[in-house]
Amino acid sequence: MTNITKDPAYDAADPRDFPAMLEPERYNRRSTAFDKIISATHDHFWDPLDPKYIDFSEPFDLESGMVLPEDFFILFRTHIGERMPREQKIAFASQASRWQLSSILHGEQGALALSASLCHILKDPGAQEYAANQTREEARHVTAFSKYIHARWGTPLPAGPTLQTLLTEIVLAPEVYKKIVGMQMLVEGLAMGAFATLYKLSNDPLLVKLCQLVMTDEAFHHKFGKIWADRTIPKLSQDEHNTVEDWAAQCFQTLLFNLVNPEQMKPVYANVGLDWEEAREAIVQAFTDDDRREQMKRSSNIFRVLVKTLLNAGIITERTRGFYAMYIDMEELKAEGDRMVGDDIAEDGIRYLMTINGGKTLTTPTMLAAE
Repeated sequence: MTNITKDPAYDAADPRDFPAMLEPERYNRRSTAFDKIISATHDHFWDPLDPKYIDFSEPFDLESGMVLPEDFFILFRTHIGERMPREQKIAFASQASRWQLSSILHGEQGALALSASLCHILKDPGAQEYAANQTREEARHVTAFSKYIHARWGTPLPAGPTLQTLLTEIVLAPEVYKKIVGMQMLVEGLAMGAFATLYKLSNDPLLVKLCQLVMTDEAFHHKFGKIWADRTIPKLSQDEHNTVEDWAAQCFQTLLFNLVNPEQMKPVYANVGLDWEEAREAIVQAFTDDDRREQMKRSSNIFRVLVKTLLNAGIITERTRGFYAMYIDMEELKAEGDRMVGDDIAEDGIRYLMTINGGKTLTTPTMLAAE
């Protein structure tokens, strides 16, 4: 197994070598790096099966309203969108939202499998306990998004090929750095941007509440990756850093140009009687790199959040900075500091949960205290 391990907290065994996890000396070699985020677990506990936290019976009329606002959909800015009747626009918006929420569900399933795989290989008991906590939290996200999609559409749509390929690579990767950079930074970075966007823009109060509850967990998952970066990136050799940096840039490029490509969303277009290839051509004509750059100025843009995550982790250097700078003002991004979009939303959510769970008043933001 090829690992880039620079800190004992992230030491790992081969997944086929369970006897390595039974070494007596291992149990007393516990890092304190994760103790604060482990102990904060109870501050953001919630149960998707208990209506006192979230009630999935809350109605929303998909026949007359859109879960996400009309300007969220690029297709509506094309010549195809201009000739679509209102009823077809509502139908498309519904199915596109269904696809996006299904993609999030598949991402949460990937995070669940990834966290469980870390439990199999992380030798540090503290890191292993954190991974077990995250596994539990990702499992409730799978439950919650399954229930939301069931309440609104009945069943989810299949994962797009790009997302499925990336999640499969990350979950099955023998390299620990791919698991942590891939899931805790790339996918969790995308997730925090997506949840912040849905929280701010969704017309469905149930989805708004769900996103905030999930963000109370995801903000901690994001920090697990940041701890890895702080303890690992400065110690990498040039060749090792290049390996991590190039893989992250490759993943970013794949996601940027393919994640919401109509080819990934064939079932959506088929369900509303549109040709996905015609839609792709229309979007290419209407949505330029200038439009993409303009979108990435928004703090909650999923790709902006992803790049900020990589930049703050020290993964982006002058070697690849120019690639990201084609779309984002990197100096502006650096000046924003470590604070992530969604942190305020998550902290408000934790305060809400503490009133339900009977916890102490949150005077110091839990996520800051857990750093």
